[in-house]
Amino acid sequence: MVDAHRTFVIVGGGLAGAKAAETLRAEGFTGRVILIGDERDHPYERPPLSKGYLSGKEERDSVFVHEPAWYAQADVELHLGQTVVAVDRDAKSVRLGDGTVLHYDKLLLATGAEPRRLDIPGTDLVGVHHLRRLAHADRLRQVLTALGRDNGHLVIAGAGWIGLEVASAARGYGAEVTVVEPEPTPLHQVIGPELGQVFTELHREHGVRFHFGARLTEITGQDGMVLAARTDDGEEHPAHDVLAAIGAAPRAALAEAAGLALADRAHGGGIAVDAALRTSDPDIYAAGDVAAAHHPLLGSRLRVEHWANALNGGPAAARAMLGKDVSYDRIPYFFSDQYDLGLEYSGWAPPGSYEQVVLRGDVGKREFIAFWLKDRRVLAGMNVNVWDVTDPIQQLIRSGDPVDPDALADPSVPLTSLNS
Repeated sequence: MVDAHRTFVIVGGGLAGAKAAETLRAEGFTGRVILIGDERDHPYERPPLSKGYLSGKEERDSVFVHEPAWYAQADVELHLGQTVVAVDRDAKSVRLGDGTVLHYDKLLLATGAEPRRLDIPGTDLVGVHHLRRLAHADRLRQVLTALGRDNGHLVIAGAGWIGLEVASAARGYGAEVTVVEPEPTPLHQVIGPELGQVFTELHREHGVRFHFGARLTEITGQDGMVLAARTDDGEEHPAHDVLAAIGAAPRAALAEAAGLALADRAHGGGIAVDAALRTSDPDIYAAGDVAAAHHPLLGSRLRVEHWANALNGGPAAARAMLGKDVSYDRIPYFFSDQYDLGLEYSGWAPPGSYEQVVLRGDVGKREFIAFWLKDRRVLAGMNVNVWDVTDPIQQLIRSGDPVDPDALADPSVPLTSLNS
């Protein structure tokens, strides 16, 4: 009966917000649950936008977290296509763009991230794209289909996960692809130079052209359409379309305006939260891409922009909002699919944090596991076309025990035997 008079508001219509709403009901909360999203689509998952849906292997309906009817059945009030413009912490209310004011007892900010923009001439041309939202993927899927049909050229700025997955999808349609990347290898800041060459070779085998050590400086066009992309070393690449895949920034402006504590740039920015995903205001929580959480296992604050963090962080925040004892210590995890290569990555090994990379398996066949070590302790592991090893990899990370690098590299030694 106490719950019936309480209102929990969730700002953000992505996976984290939708799973938080689901968890509130699953945990027995009988009060009012309000979910506010600034897109008109029902909450959806983002991985298909650069994977199955973009490549044409999955239908559009497959991206949604729940069937549309679920929200009414679960008595979750949806405000779609609405932006929250202010949080009044004293009044415990949020104001929407249409002037509606909603009271909350607990508030969850799951506002996600937004794509970083190219700050160069020509970004106003019709053929310049970003990929973050379902509407972006709808448009880009049509673009790739046309480029493949007409032997058109796509230039991608950035050789991160999104850039490489879109390159893979584009080649599947038959489009010509050039990737411009300032670092010497793809994914340089994520997996380091040791593994980046694997992805260079993979994509070159499928016809992708790389231009490393350069940045886009201008996109040229005529009659509003893209003609070419120029780089800072004087090169010019023919292009009919350009994708900016240069990362994402946390959507923390709402929290900042409300006076909530933010994480510094060294920790990825975003809204600072504790291990229970609670912000500097005890009645406001944050989860998903926007949350920079103190990780009790890793002993550091980090902001993780991956599907698994939204999938698990939303429910963790919901339980904390209900007063349950929560310590969110999930090992960061993500996956990627490119051509016939599939991978899973667990852990946290940013540049400069590790001393050694140990490889197990056949890198030439792209069937291997890579481990990033410091002081003989596993910080992260990435399995490439090797499956059902995520649990033992994560256990190696979680234990923090030193391991013998030679045994780690030996496929005949079971990973489970290396755990203390």
